[in-house]
Amino acid sequence: MFVNKGLLFFVLVLLAFSSVKAQTSFYKELADSAATLIYQEVKYDPSYFSIAYPNGDVPANRGVCTDVVIRAYRKVGVDLQKLVHKDMTNHFEEYPNIWGLQRPDTNIDHRRVPNLMVYFERQKASLPISEYAKDYKPGDMVTWDLGNGMTHIGIVSKYKSKDENRLLIVHNIGKGQVLEDILFNYKIIGHYRFK
Repeated sequence: MFVNKGLLFFVLVLLAFSSVKAQTSFYKELADSAATLIYQEVKYDPSYFSIAYPNGDVPANRGVCTDVVIRAYRKVGVDLQKLVHKDMTNHFEEYPNIWGLQRPDTNIDHRRVPNLMVYFERQKASLPISEYAKDYKPGDMVTWDLGNGMTHIGIVSKYKSKDENRLLIVHNIGKGQVLEDILFNYKIIGHYRFK
């Protein structure tokens, strides 16, 4: 059988380019969906809520940093509540035992930064932590250590800081779902790109 190597190479390059383009467009869509959340008035509220499963959400006017990530992903058709719950059900021992739980809880597990970090790491979505702003792309997630055992998560947007050196972050650290220049304000402990 005769194979045209030039044509085969061209097809492989085209497929690779299509895959990269699709992957890039997903993260741009994720970044855009996160940015729309800043127009939703949300009070910072870390309360435990009983929510539906799957596709459950706390009241629309309430939330914390993880809810920004959950809502942004939900807008692009990804239910982190369901994904994290399924993984925790099958690998509960690999998740942090900070809260003394004996089994997964669909109401809260996906709303905890350490659990999201483990989930993204288990999905091979970890990227290197960098001190260079250029390494953080729209749709990436960043986690921070705020000190005293407190962690935080946000999504990198496509909008640049005033000096245009950094991309702004969509997050909720107490002032609702906002867009801010905070990338290097705290110690970065995680960098993820999950699809």
